[in-house]
Amino acid sequence: MLLASFCGGTYSIWKLVGQILLIFKIVIPILLIIFGMIDLGKAVVGSKEDDVKKAISHLAFRAVAAVVIFFIPTLVGFIFSIVDDFAAVKDDYNICAACISNPNGTGCHQ
Repeated sequence: MLLASFCGGTYSIWKLVGQILLIFKIVIPILLIIFGMIDLGKAVVGSKEDDVKKAISHLAFRAVAAVVIFFIPTLVGFIFSIVDDFAAVKDDYNICAACISNPNGTGCHQ
C-alpha cells in the first residue's frame, strides 16, 4: 500500500521536477543561441581560423548537451511506462507522469 501512494504523496516533488524541466526546455535553446552568436561573432571579428574552428566545436558541444537535456523527459517517460505495467501502481504512475510532463495541469494533484 505504501508503494501505491508514492506519487500521490510526493506529487509536489514531481511537480517541481516538471517545472525545472519546463524551464530548461525554454532557457537552454535561448542560451545556446546567445552564446553561439557571441562565440562565433568574436571568432569572426578576430579573423583567426583556429578561433572559428574552436567556436564551432564549442557550439556543437553545447548543442549535444541541449539535446541530452531534451531527452531526459523521454527517458523518464520510458521508465515510468515500464512501471505502468504493474497494475498496483497504474493510477499512481499517472500522477507522476502528469506532474513531470505538465506540472501546471489538472492531472498533477494529491
